[in-house]
Amino acid sequence: MTGLLGSPASAPAGPGATSPPAAVRASRPGWRDPRLWIGIAIVAACVVAGVRVLGAADRTVPVWAVKSDEGAGATLSTADLEVHRVHVEAPGDLAGYYRADAELPARLLLGRAVGHGELLPRSAVSVGASSDVVQLPLAVDPAQVPPTVATGSVVDVYVVSTGATGATGATGATGATGVTAGGERGGRDADAAQPALSGVTVVAVSGADDVFGSGQTQRQLTVAVPDKTAQEFFALLAGSSDPTVTVVLRPAG
Repeated sequence: MTGLLGSPASAPAGPGATSPPAAVRASRPGWRDPRLWIGIAIVAACVVAGVRVLGAADRTVPVWAVKSDEGAGATLSTADLEVHRVHVEAPGDLAGYYRADAELPARLLLGRAVGHGELLPRSAVSVGASSDVVQLPLAVDPAQVPPTVATGSVVDVYVVSTGATGATGATGATGATGVTAGGERGGRDADAAQPALSGVTVVAVSGADDVFGSGQTQRQLTVAVPDKTAQEFFALLAGSSDPTVTVVLRPAG
């Protein structure tokens, strides 16, 4: 039978037809749900692992280093230093150096030469008064010293014995003897000459023009060295026959 408008009438459901299942609303997991706690544990473990990895990658400490070559007798301040970050495995690895996150002593006096970019070692520094450092005068032929040597320059000083008799070094060899700025002595031979004074700072110097203008035959240099080094240097000169002193200027770092 058709309706008045020609559309078929809906037929009643037969005895074998099934009704669709009722919709079930999904419930949100509660705080007692173990899946929630497992997820929180995983996130926490990832955070801890990430912090440890980053901490290990940036295990560096700030340490003071010198900006340029500094000789024995030089007095340092923060203006002469720069900060380097150094990777360490254990906190005590840098116990022999000055850390930049700690207070520096009021006076830092070098007992030996320290090169450009080198970490500032505690063993090279005399803290406090400079009673152990003396000013050693050197009379040098103008031809044996670079004209660019000036106050603050770091130099090596060589002593060559031109006579038949030479100074006897600590090794027992006959020849000139080297004395480092730290007071160490050692023999040398003609094939491996060592400076008598190594890495010392010039604290005063006469100009090359002053020598020629005044009629002097030698140029005056004054270097700062430990008292023991000065004594050994004079002993070296006394044991040399007709010594020639030559000054070598170290390049600025």
